[in-house]
Order: sequence, then structure tokens, then C-alpha cells
Amino acid sequence: MQDPISITSIASISPLGRNKDEIWSNYLSPKHHFSVRKFNDESVFVSPLKNEDALEIEKLKKSNKHYKNLDNSVLMAIYVAKNAIKEANWQSGDFGINIGSSRGATSLFEKHHQEFLKNNKTNTLTSPTTTLGNISSWVAHDLQSQGPTISHSITCSTALHAVLNGIAWINSGMSDQFLVGGSEAPLTNFTIAQMKALKIYADCHSERSEESRYPCKTLNFSKKKNTMVLGEGAAVLCLEKGIVENALATIEGVGYATEILEHNISISDEADCFQKSMKMALKNTEISEVDIIVMHAPGTLKGDSSEYKAIQKVFGNEIPAITSNKWKIGHTFGASGALSLELAILMLQHQQFIGIPFLKKQKQPKKINKILVNAVGFGGNAVSILLGNQN
Repeated sequence: MQDPISITSIASISPLGRNKDEIWSNYLSPKHHFSVRKFNDESVFVSPLKNEDALEIEKLKKSNKHYKNLDNSVLMAIYVAKNAIKEANWQSGDFGINIGSSRGATSLFEKHHQEFLKNNKTNTLTSPTTTLGNISSWVAHDLQSQGPTISHSITCSTALHAVLNGIAWINSGMSDQFLVGGSEAPLTNFTIAQMKALKIYADCHSERSEESRYPCKTLNFSKKKNTMVLGEGAAVLCLEKGIVENALATIEGVGYATEILEHNISISDEADCFQKSMKMALKNTEISEVDIIVMHAPGTLKGDSSEYKAIQKVFGNEIPAITSNKWKIGHTFGASGALSLELAILMLQHQQFIGIPFLKKQKQPKKINKILVNAVGFGGNAVSILLGNQN
């Protein structure tokens, strides 16, 4: 990085809620946000938006005749973008936008595909409403912004790659402000079926099963099987050049790396990509200064263990407190990195560590000044972001 970047607002909607007080309250609670729903005639653990929050998205959909054909991934991004811009008090439209998604308009795509299989033709708006570029374009339309508009998919590290892109544009001098993040609405039949085909999804034999207490066993290193669960949500951040007075936190370091592929979905046993991304993010910081790592940790056997081994390699005997939010809200794919940044910012603001129920002897930082946030996507596309406290 060339210069510090300030995060002047963050807005989200997820199973945790849609306002900061409610979200923080839910982080303080030991309860998870999973429920059981039917997909493909099978009971499955998922982490959906709460009914009142889903109604907010439905109200947005009905508020504009052009929004009625949009997927929830787009609508959630519009919703949180409005809130983020308002909190950051951005008055002009001279800012860039990079909001990505792993899967994009999954629900809408599946609907149109079913219509095609039935009728051998499809709706006129099928293509423009199901492209990944659809997300940032509609956000730009809603906010009437004039800056660059970018969308992308780098699977589960999409949101943190959006942060990298925003930083690059700001450091290039081509923009002073960037709206970045991710949005995901993956609770569809086909998406659930894909995850179950990979043998990484949590079992759900009955709602009263032992797994229902904590279906996603993130960083439970005694688990014998994969326990990933999908959730939905969106989160965006406002980035500004330099250290700004109203900053929630500053970005002090960034790192990125890609594995040499041996398998389409896996990373190496000691997550070489994470070792490289964390070292890059920390190149100007002593490892002893890092108080917390918000891990990607999706609740899978290989995903959790390989990332932890990478942390051991980088930090040695000085491993910080470690945590993740996926045991509570599941894996939100392309939005997950931004929601992890939100958890980090809340811990910085409240000076309180949010742990994981499976780690009984967790390190408890006395003061929280620096937090490292990790994310990785299929194919080993890792990103690490180092946040610093502004309070």
C-alpha cells in the first residue's frame, strides 16, 4: 500500500440484522442464526435473512417499477449501498463502485432456466438481469454515481478483492472515494445441490439432532465431517483516501496470493496462499502487534485446518486471538469477506473480542488495535486485510 485508506462507513444486511446495535447484540449472544428449510425435498440447514429484513428487501423491490425484475442479490446491494452512502455523508456522485458476488443472480437465473426448459424460450430481460455486472450497475443507477462501476466474481474472496480494487483506484489518483463489498443470495435449490455434491455441507437429519445446537462447527478441530452451511447477506464499505476524521478504521496493509491449483476447490495442506497474503499484509507491521485474526474458516475439515496451519507458520508462538462469524451466520460466499470486516470494525469500536464456542481456551486481547481479516475463494485466491483502530 502507498497511503492509508480510511473506512468511513459500513452497512450490511444479514441474518444478524441490518443496524449496528442489533448486529452487535447478536454477536454478543451465544446463539446461531440457522434454521431448517426444504430444498430439493430435503431438510437443509441455512441462514436466511430475518423475516422483517426480508420484507425490507421486498419493499425496495416494489418501490420502483424497474426493480421488480431484479434478483435479491442486486436488491440487497442497493439497500446496503444507500445506507453506507448516507452514513459516510457522501454528497456528490463522484465515487467508484465495486460490488461483487460469487454466484450472482442465482434465484432469477434458475427461474429463467426452468422457463426455458419448459417453453424453449426465455424472458427478454433474462440476460441483462442475471449478469454479475448487474449488481454494481444497478447500485450506480440508484445512487446516480458518475465514477467507475465494476463487478466481479472471485468466489468467496470477492468482497475483499473489491476492497483491493478500491484501494488501487484511490492510490492511482483516479478516484478519492470507492464503495466496495459483496452481495449474495445463494439459498436456492441448485446452489444447495452444488454444495452438497462437493460433500462439504452440514448434515441435517432432524431439527432436534445434535448438530442443530451448532450446525456449522467452524474451528472445531475435533469435528469428524464437513459442516459448512450457506447464509445470505450483503455488506459494503465506503473507502476514502488518507486518514479521515470520521474513519471507523484504517486499512494499514493488504495482501493477496493464488495457489498453484492441484484440485478445483482445495488449497494446500498449510494454505500457501494464506501464508503469502498474510505476510504481504504484515510487511510493515510486527506480528506481535496483531491482536485478532478474523479467519475465513468455512467449517470444512480442510478449510479450517489449512488456514490455521498457515497462521501457525506465519505467527509461530505469537498466534493472536482467532475468530470467525461462520459458526453463527454460515458462509455468505462473495459477501463473507465484507461481513468479516464488519465484525472486525465492531470489535475495534467496542474493544471487545467475539470468540467461538468451540475454542475453550481462547486468547483474550486486553486492547484491540489491529485486526487481520482473511478470505479465500475456490482455487486458492486469498486476500488478507489489516485494519487499524482510529479511536
